[in-house]
Amino acid sequence: MQTAIPAFLRYLRIERNSSEQTIKAYHDDFESLLAYFGDRIGQVPRPADVTIDMLRGYVTYLHDCQYARTTIARRLACLRSFFRYCCREGITQTNPAKPLRTPRVGRKLPHFLTTEQVAVLLEAPPANEPMGLRDRAILETLYSAGLRVAELVGIGVNDWDRGANILRVLGKGKKERIAPVGKYAVAALDRWMEVRTPDPRAAAAQRDAMFLNKYGRRLTTRSVGRMLDKHLRLTGLDKITSPHTLRHSFATHLLDGGADLRSVQELLGHKSLTTTQIYTHVSTRRMRETYEHAHPHAQRTG
Repeated sequence: MQTAIPAFLRYLRIERNSSEQTIKAYHDDFESLLAYFGDRIGQVPRPADVTIDMLRGYVTYLHDCQYARTTIARRLACLRSFFRYCCREGITQTNPAKPLRTPRVGRKLPHFLTTEQVAVLLEAPPANEPMGLRDRAILETLYSAGLRVAELVGIGVNDWDRGANILRVLGKGKKERIAPVGKYAVAALDRWMEVRTPDPRAAAAQRDAMFLNKYGRRLTTRSVGRMLDKHLRLTGLDKITSPHTLRHSFATHLLDGGADLRSVQELLGHKSLTTTQIYTHVSTRRMRETYEHAHPHAQRTG
């Protein structure tokens, strides 16, 4: 296990182009499994010695510890992928995780902001100082292009085609896509670029980032989250709002405005249309709430 697991994680990083978040999550999943083996059977077995009964005991343990179904489902996905890799590499003959049943996971409707709330948030950063102009450009870009925060911080100045008003974005699995940006985001980016000052001593990958921290180096995803939290406190908006909320809001407002699902899928960079369909549930729920609130014969009886 101590050899096969690091090799599997390298495979994910190099051959599958998995994100660092996925690799970290899988690393933590393996830590949990190895700790379970150590506690319950006194040793960590070789991959070829792991049986379906061992893994069923592990799943029962996770349920007994009251782990969330989403966590258990991810850990099972990790194990299936790992043993599939072991089979292909000749480390094992069978995949003991394949027969395990994944717990049903109900999908939560994504949290989003109304257009009015978005407007309040976008106006929150001060427009009379460089960091305020940067924050406005970040928020406008997240909402205008529906970007993931990791995609946003990965953008370089050369990834923005100012003439066509598009961004070249590197999404999940290192898959590149083109993201259009609207006039408000373009105006915010223009103002930010006027005051953007990279650190001349930094490496090129740091200097060339579109969004910089106060030291003139590439901004991190964590810094974007802290920045948003600061403006949420100032505006009094819901604290559960995250940078990803602006992506949810982008998709929801597009569908509310009449965009077709396939177009929204392409703009979001979703591999499967099923992933995008969650936003139709949001729009349908809003439509139903509006109907029940406004129509005199829509009121439910007790």
